[in-house]
Order: sequence, then structure tokens, then C-alpha cells
Amino acid sequence: MRRCRPQYSGRPRSALALAGFFILLIFVLGSSGLYAAEQGEGSNAVVRIAYVEFPPITYRNANGEPAGEFVDITRKVAEEAGYDLEFIYLPVARTYLYLKNGTVDLWLGLSATPVLMEDVLESWISPLPVELSAWYREDAPPLNHIDQLHGKIVILIGGYTYGGFRGWLEDQSDIRITEAPNHRSAVDMLKRRRGDYLLDYRQPVREVLTRPADAVIRESEVRSRNAAWMFSLASPRASILRDAFDEAYMRLAERGEVPPVRRLGNTFIIPGFPEELP
Repeated sequence: MRRCRPQYSGRPRSALALAGFFILLIFVLGSSGLYAAEQGEGSNAVVRIAYVEFPPITYRNANGEPAGEFVDITRKVAEEAGYDLEFIYLPVARTYLYLKNGTVDLWLGLSATPVLMEDVLESWISPLPVELSAWYREDAPPLNHIDQLHGKIVILIGGYTYGGFRGWLEDQSDIRITEAPNHRSAVDMLKRRRGDYLLDYRQPVREVLTRPADAVIRESEVRSRNAAWMFSLASPRASILRDAFDEAYMRLAERGEVPPVRRLGNTFIIPGFPEELP
């Protein structure tokens, strides 16, 4: 006798297939959603930071790694805020470009940099003060007024804007500008009388001065500025990062793990300094 195969209608089979399809769809969407969330979370947690050669505040050490007081503070703040860091060593001009186009999230720089005013969001916190000085030889007079630069040769560091002061100097018909590629070269140029004054920041110059070879070099303070985190406005998370860094710094300061929060008041400016500059 021939056995008869059970007959099934197409309806249950379609229902099973449809149920299997939905189970597979849920699995795929859930997996892809989890992957996207993990990827998004990871990418949001990494902050790309530009830093320049500005010892001892920021610089690249002998091992090719970021170092300096501002770098150390930034590492602590980022850890407290829950971010991982990717440091990128750049010349100053390229740092400005990368901030403008969003290649980097922030720069360990100086507040009130005119060329960046419309491109960055500054931190409210300033961890460190930075002083701009006029350096000169011991046989030259100290700089007590900006008018003394007229008729002189002034050495500047290539790529530095000096908070807009470079532009003012270049507009003066009776002030000659010559450039040095770095702080050590600038000091050597001054010693060789290739300029009357060197305009450079106190911390980097003091870092490269040696005794007794540089004992002939003297210093006059020109103005004081503030180090700050400069967040690229090309990044959609600029304000989020600024708030996170500022709040993390304040928590660390309360625990004594970073310098106390500085009260930013009037800063020193040498007489005759252009009033239109920030």
C-alpha cells in the first residue's frame, strides 16, 4: 500500500517563513545598531589635539611624544572628562588651518588670537599665564615703551602672530622685521646683532638660554596673555567639549590635582602697545 504524504496548506508555510524573516531582521537591526552605537561612542570619546613647539608649555620630547606643563594638565582633564586623546604635532600656521577646517578638535594655545576669533570657542578656564617679552643685548637699552621699536630691526619667530601684534609691526614703515625658525635660532640672531630686539614668549626663551654663553641677553616684559583650550567651531561638539573640559578642570582643582582656577583680570601691557589689539 502506498503511504500518503501529509498535505499542508501554503498558509502555515508562509507564516513560518514570514516569522523567520522578522526574526532575522530584528537580529540584523539589533546587531547593526549595537555596532553603530559602539562605533559612535568610540569616535566621540577620542579628541584630536594640536600642539606646537612651545617649551616648556607644549613640545615634542626626545622620544617624539607630546610633553609640557599644558600637555600634562590636558591629559588629566581629558581623563576626568572621559575622553581619549590623540595629539598631533604641527607648525603654527597649519594648526590654524586645521582648526578652521575641523581636522583637529582643539589646540593647546593662547586666548584672544585674532586670526582665530571666528573659528574657535575658547575655554573659560585658563590653566597658565604666558608672558611676551622683548629680549635685547646687555649693551642695548631695555624696552620701556613700544615707540622704542621705531627705527629698529625686530626679530620674530616664523609663524607666530603674537596675538595680532605681528600685523601691527609689519604695517610700520620704520620697523624692519626679520624671522627666525625657532627660539634658539632667534637668540643666536640677537647675539650676532642681526636684530635690535627679539619679541618672543618668556617660557620658551628661558628654556633655551644657557650660561654663561647667553649671559649677555636681557628681558623686558611686553604683555601677558593666557593659555587656553581652543575648540574648533568646525566640530559639532565644540561646546560639549568646552563644557566637559572646564567642568573637569574645576573638579580637579577642588581636589588639588591641577593649579587653582585663575581669576582673569587686567593683564600687563607695556606703554604704547596698540590699543586695538585684544
